[in-house]
Amino acid sequence: MIPAGVVTAGRVTHESGSVDDLADASPESQRAGVADLLTVPAVEEAYVLSTCNRVEAYVVATDAAVGRAALQEFFANVADDAVVVTDHDESLRHLLSVASGLESVVLGEDQILGQVRTAYEDSRSAGGIGEMLEAAVTKAIHVGERARTETEINEGIVSLGSAATKLAAESIPLENATSLVVGAGEMGRLAARSLADAGVEEVVVANRTVAHAEHLASELETDTSAAPLSALDQFASDADVVVTATGSEDPILEAQDFESDGGAEPGDGDVDGTDGGSNRVVVDLGQPRDVAPTAASLPTVTVYDLDDLESITAETREQRADAAREVESMIDREFDLLCEQYKRARADEVIAAMYESAERMKKRELETALSRLEGEEFSAEQREVVESMADALVNQLLAPPTKSLREAAAEDDWSTINTALQLFDPDFGGDDGPIAPPLPIGGATATETHLEATDDD
Repeated sequence: MIPAGVVTAGRVTHESGSVDDLADASPESQRAGVADLLTVPAVEEAYVLSTCNRVEAYVVATDAAVGRAALQEFFANVADDAVVVTDHDESLRHLLSVASGLESVVLGEDQILGQVRTAYEDSRSAGGIGEMLEAAVTKAIHVGERARTETEINEGIVSLGSAATKLAAESIPLENATSLVVGAGEMGRLAARSLADAGVEEVVVANRTVAHAEHLASELETDTSAAPLSALDQFASDADVVVTATGSEDPILEAQDFESDGGAEPGDGDVDGTDGGSNRVVVDLGQPRDVAPTAASLPTVTVYDLDDLESITAETREQRADAAREVESMIDREFDLLCEQYKRARADEVIAAMYESAERMKKRELETALSRLEGEEFSAEQREVVESMADALVNQLLAPPTKSLREAAAEDDWSTINTALQLFDPDFGGDDGPIAPPLPIGGATATETHLEATDDD
């Protein structure tokens, strides 16, 4: 029986929800999220992508209503208006758009493509990747690679790390400034490199595993040092720029961590602290928040979070508008190819099943005929002639329906496919009933709703 599943997706992103909504949506891990979704009866495949500015879940189920119910449970801790749910076609198209960087805070940023790959490996290791999501996610990765090699979608600012540096530079001069980067993961690495390129005098990298911080520090072409998280209060109170990018569940920096030691007056040792204004910039890229909200109340500290990067990213979107249109056209073409791939696969499975049924009939009838000829002079060559004739008859008889089945699949005509199979063998479907999918692959009407729309299902 051919796979009859449909894709349904749900997401909370920087566009639909706040930083707190994203924190509420985040699973313990991508693998754990996939495992939870697969516990839902009739959910056959699952894929979860969880980053600092998006949590997305894709499920393949026998019916779209089953998928929506599974996603409603997955995002149960999130406000309904922050969750966007999409049906089959729109879910697939959105996944291609995500991998291409069109849905990122920084339009065209490169980091998301690696995150899509990591989520694919995590989902596969959790048993969530089957034939349908295998085709969808690998197609998304292919489109993401094409977008970055064939267009200029990733020219200029290419990550949240570089956007954080630009945001900090709008508040204080970075040349000769001291900086602290908390977190030595991919985003911390990008932020540290961007700060070094911007001309800061010193970069301190703090990380839970000091060896990782030391490795990152060794890659930077400026004065660097590494520190454990236990020394954050010391370095945060001295740094002019602080960028945090960890996966901590709780804030790692409190307001008192930014207060200077030794009773120094506000602004002592800070860049441009002579006017009494804010002179220390903190960019919190963590999700959940790395910096306690009370830190923003300090008179000499300006705290930015993911929501505050909009001004930087809006400028980038404007600069990349032409490239984005090129990528959108690319996505349209690749989406059509993905739909055709699904249709061919389903048609080929139907055709293979039809040939298997015919092969069983042929074998049975051959055995009957040859047993009746056992008393006659019947050479091996003659037996081969009879068997070849039976093969030829099967192939010739099935050639026209094979062509018709492929044409019907291309046109989403699954009624014709079921009828053809029933005419060929009325018992072919057995107890499973019709083989046609509940939604046409590539022909469904795309819908996008918020989660409360599932209440009536």
